[in-house]
Amino acid sequence: MTVHDIPALNATLNGLATVLITAGFICIKTGHKNAHRALMLTAGVVSAVFLVGYVTHKALIHGVHTPFGGEGFIRSVYYTMLVSHILLAMSIAYLVPKTFSLALKGDFERHKVWARVVFPVWYYVSVTGVLVYFFLYVW
Repeated sequence: MTVHDIPALNATLNGLATVLITAGFICIKTGHKNAHRALMLTAGVVSAVFLVGYVTHKALIHGVHTPFGGEGFIRSVYYTMLVSHILLAMSIAYLVPKTFSLALKGDFERHKVWARVVFPVWYYVSVTGVLVYFFLYVW
């Protein structure tokens, strides 16, 4: 594995996190609380591993920005998505652990209130993380 393989690994981790939080959402909506808990905790671990990979990659490439090659309208779409992804990703670094801590403490009413806001944000960040990879490295 080289430094150039890390973005693909990170995109895979983001995709896996998306699948896990989707399954976790379905489980809680269908009353499968234990499965929900296991899936969401696994998604949290996967997201944490992603974050380690992302920071490691940035350190290894000395923060060099990968240029986006698109032009015109698609360039505006990409940068709008990228900025929203970055800002929301910074927020979930706090929001997801806080939501987890409420559930782990047994404060399920507050957990539900937080999760209604945090879930779509985390979902968006996971999906757009994969899209950023595709915009930069595949398309």
